[in-house]
Amino acid sequence: MRSALPAFNEVWQQQFRSNFLKKLQNFPENSSFLIGCSGGMDSMLLLHLMSFLCPEKVRAIYVDHQLQSSSEQWGEFVLAQCQQLNIPCIVQAVNVAEGNLESQARSARYQAYSQHIQPNEILLLAHHQQDQAETLMLRLLSGAGIHGLSAMREIDCRENLTIWRPLLNISHEQICQWATQLNVQNIQDPTNNDTHYDRAWCREELWHILQSRFPKMQQALSRTSYLMQDAEDILHEVLQQDLSACGNDIELDLKIFNQFNAPRQRQLLSSWMKGEGQYRPSFDMVERIQNEVIHSKKDAQASLHWNGFYYVRYQEKLYRIAKEDYLAEKTVSGDLENIQFQLNREIPLLSGVYKIQSENIGLSSALLNEKLIIEQRKGGEKIHLYGRIGSWPLKKAIQEAHIFPWQRHTIQILSIDNVMLGVFTPKGFWLAQSVYCEAGGWQPKLMNKDQTHR
Repeated sequence: MRSALPAFNEVWQQQFRSNFLKKLQNFPENSSFLIGCSGGMDSMLLLHLMSFLCPEKVRAIYVDHQLQSSSEQWGEFVLAQCQQLNIPCIVQAVNVAEGNLESQARSARYQAYSQHIQPNEILLLAHHQQDQAETLMLRLLSGAGIHGLSAMREIDCRENLTIWRPLLNISHEQICQWATQLNVQNIQDPTNNDTHYDRAWCREELWHILQSRFPKMQQALSRTSYLMQDAEDILHEVLQQDLSACGNDIELDLKIFNQFNAPRQRQLLSSWMKGEGQYRPSFDMVERIQNEVIHSKKDAQASLHWNGFYYVRYQEKLYRIAKEDYLAEKTVSGDLENIQFQLNREIPLLSGVYKIQSENIGLSSALLNEKLIIEQRKGGEKIHLYGRIGSWPLKKAIQEAHIFPWQRHTIQILSIDNVMLGVFTPKGFWLAQSVYCEAGGWQPKLMNKDQTHR
């Protein structure tokens, strides 16, 4: 690292360098940096500063959203600037999905970052103080809670990505002055002034009105975001304790959950539903989960879909089930004919992968290599479980085993010549009493015993 930065304001320069060195200590010594560079003034200044501070540890990436005719030329500009600074540069074109353009473009951009970032790299973004204030204001207008009002963190550690925003406490005016003095070349994106977009409208129409009344509004909003970050960290500790008390990322025990007061219930539900996603559900969605699922009649088969998951109450617990699992009953077929079983063979079925193993009590070895039938239950079947007296409805056995309703489509019956040999369930194979049972026989054993209802 070089001893001095390019000249600007000596006091401010030293403050920036001191903060940079302090934050640098948060990362491993072998860390390097990938700069998200749009070609605008902010990211180009950051590119120049990092080329000076860490010249051998920096790469850049330009994400071409392909939304404007000039976007490819902007990528060429960024590439040329990086070549002058001797910084490796990636130019990545992406396809932006339909929907909210700002949100989808951001999603595509971060996917590109995640695709190219290396294990030891920190993603650097050039957000500044006004960006932070605008973010907080827009989220406030959208009805965000503490998580949303925390806005952007200077160091943001995510599951597979660490983001650092070194300019977050620096005003846009300071950035403009330093970029001008250093003659930092940059491009102007016309959408930054297009009030069709919320952020541009906030910047062009609303900002100067509020600032004329509250001259220190930018600093105040930025300070509020840091106070909200403190509050979010405290809330996160409480929520982790609450989640440990009543469940995990898959289920919540409603008996314990209902002991919490209403605010803690709402916050826990919101955080739990967010899971590994980027955004929390809306206030209205949290209320719907409570009213339509948690507080529905006990005999109701209530469920609600949000963001790729179904939320279902079953026996005083609330479950979070992946959409493909919950709807699998409508898409799978479970009838198989002429299946041949062999010792140590693995057989994938709807309820899991089974391995054929020798057991003290099991099915006759004469059935090995015979053509057996596996079929889904049709309703009304009875089973005489080995070791129990008499037959009873298979439906009752399933209920007593507490097999979840959304998993019951995976149950399959093994038979030969209309004789039930056993039943494959998410909790293992149930051996049925029959003339084919014998000592030293064989049984299918469920290998993935920890299979969950996700």
